[in-house]
Amino acid sequence: MIIQPGLALIFDLDGVIVDSNPTHRDAWAAYNRRFGIETDEAMQQRMYGRRNDEIVRDFFGPGLSASEVIAHGAAKEALFRVMIGPRLAESLVPGVTQFLQDCSGTPLGLASNAERPNIDFVIDGVLIGGVPLRSFFRVVVDGQQVTHPKPHPEIYLRVAGLLRTNPANCVVFEDSHMGVAAARAAGARVVGLQTTHQRFQDVDLAIDDFQSPELEAWLRSQRKRG
Repeated sequence: MIIQPGLALIFDLDGVIVDSNPTHRDAWAAYNRRFGIETDEAMQQRMYGRRNDEIVRDFFGPGLSASEVIAHGAAKEALFRVMIGPRLAESLVPGVTQFLQDCSGTPLGLASNAERPNIDFVIDGVLIGGVPLRSFFRVVVDGQQVTHPKPHPEIYLRVAGLLRTNPANCVVFEDSHMGVAAARAAGARVVGLQTTHQRFQDVDLAIDDFQSPELEAWLRSQRKRG
């Protein structure tokens, strides 16, 4: 695959690198049940693309202390890692490992609202040709490293800056409406992965996964701006 010089690619994690949202749904439902909270579909829909502190306060109420919010988020994510661990490799979005290999030489970044232990679990636990997934990314930024989570553009602006690339020359891969909004607000081009949502209102390209044939042609058509 040939990607036009001057472009950088930035990836979300959940729903883009790994199709993990079904497991997140199960983990939230199981964790909340410990506290007598039944997680309905509306709650699950509100979870997508949000940072854990926002999700915890939504599910448990706004009166929690900061330490309680952190504790709930960490405990739920520990449960998530236990649940997805045995099937991590098979949960990768189809074609993503080959795509990353094909992008060798292109600046790649990871920008996720996820907590760092989850990011590390995936990018250190998945090997491509014996090499950890982490080695493909020049920059990794998590939701705790920014003041404002998605849909605010801060995380994408930060990753673009660390990649020394104008946000207008970044292609962002996202699966959530909040993530798409963040990338758009940063001034990036956006490819929507239809792993979590089937319809997007404001993306340049929507694909099922990284095996979608239209992706390569679209990337070839992109040019550096300015």
